[in-house]
Amino acid sequence: MDRARLDLVRGTLDVLILKALVWGPLHGYAITGFIRAESDEALLVEEGTLYPALWRLESKKLVDAEWGLSENNRKAKFYRLTPAGRRHLQRETATWEAYAAAVAKVLGATQPSRRKPA
Repeated sequence: MDRARLDLVRGTLDVLILKALVWGPLHGYAITGFIRAESDEALLVEEGTLYPALWRLESKKLVDAEWGLSENNRKAKFYRLTPAGRRHLQRETATWEAYAAAVAKVLGATQPSRRKPA
């Protein structure tokens, strides 16, 4: 894949944030670092995009937040996945996997299908 930065598809950021929190609480900078690292630097999440998404997830009770100290002793808000957030992540992961598989089939087509649409 081209190493160019990719724009996040609408609705993707929430599920990526929830995935970042599967292993435990993280502050915002660590969440963006996880997404950047796991995408091989293809996905960059700006603060102006991240924090509204975190507030939205918090208002939906998919994450909880509390203040603490970061690894460099700075005050930071740490976000933790709630049980509802974990269930939401499982559902959204299944949806994204089905979507990605369907898109891959279309992009992998070498000739038109002889099947008629349902």
